[in-house]
Amino acid sequence: MNKWLLLLGMSLCLHGVSAAQSNGPWNGKKSAVVLTYDDAINEHFTNVLPALDSLGLKGTFYITDIAGMLEKQIPQWRKAAANGHELGNHTVTHPCEGGRPGREFVKPETDLTRYSLQRIQTDVRTMNALLFAVDGKTRRTFAYPCGDMNISGIHYLKGIESMFVGARGVAPSIRSAVNVDLLNINSLMINGQTADQLIAQVKQAQEKQGLLVFLFHGVGGGHGLNVSNEAHWQLLRYLKGAENEIWVAPMVDVAEYIKTQQTK
Repeated sequence: MNKWLLLLGMSLCLHGVSAAQSNGPWNGKKSAVVLTYDDAINEHFTNVLPALDSLGLKGTFYITDIAGMLEKQIPQWRKAAANGHELGNHTVTHPCEGGRPGREFVKPETDLTRYSLQRIQTDVRTMNALLFAVDGKTRRTFAYPCGDMNISGIHYLKGIESMFVGARGVAPSIRSAVNVDLLNINSLMINGQTADQLIAQVKQAQEKQGLLVFLFHGVGGGHGLNVSNEAHWQLLRYLKGAENEIWVAPMVDVAEYIKTQQTK
């Protein structure tokens, strides 16, 4: 009799753990992590996608044609989308505000301060059309190049925000679903962090039961903002090992979940 009572107690305990996990605030998990990669660089094909696919993790790739390479990349992006990764809109020309310290890289022809509202919105619409031709999807998210989102004080997605489930900014913060601004989703920009530092950020999100969005550019090279292959791989392995507690999903899926939570 004691043996059966012990087994029953263990069963109830395990059921309680499972129920607690299924009742977490992020699609049944304690926290959520989104892996985003900007600027459509070749290292995303050689270093990032193989690593994600080997672990069954899905990411969001914010596509732009700033380097004039998009046409050649289309077959690879189509394959990535078919494998469950999101192709996000990062504009065609990647305009950023120039004329201030730290923005010496901005060329006159892609200086957002020289764009009209119509011009930037046409740019955004054009990239959406290109991405639809690649993946056939109408649900996607947007990422502001350089985090800049206004022209003459006007939010440039105003009037076309319904094209997107959400839009990612560049300000770092870990928030609960009800506190996320879907038109300016916080993210942590990565440049040179170690594996321990990346994993520490995830642990913080777990403790806060919030959303952490990683903003990567280069992984193992390819961009001035870069993280090593090893640090990136160790992060992915940690996320995979903690998948019972952490929801790792493309931005579009997480943004749609947030929208649902905010309308309750």
